[in-house]
Amino acid sequence: MKDTIFLFIKVVIQTKHRNIQDAMKELETESQYTIGSTANVEVLETEIIELNKDALNRNGYGTQH
Repeated sequence: MKDTIFLFIKVVIQTKHRNIQDAMKELETESQYTIGSTANVEVLETEIIELNKDALNRNGYGTQH
């Protein structure tokens, strides 16, 4: 059976960027990651889903206090 699932991954970072949006963009575009197949599950494709950074700003998430 072929299907699509979403795995959410928590990433704790420390950054030299002045704002979190720049750090997120760098991770989304330059990071390497591996999600491998198992004995019963063959991974066919993966991608990082870019977050809506404007929503983070409006809600106050993604910033340190």
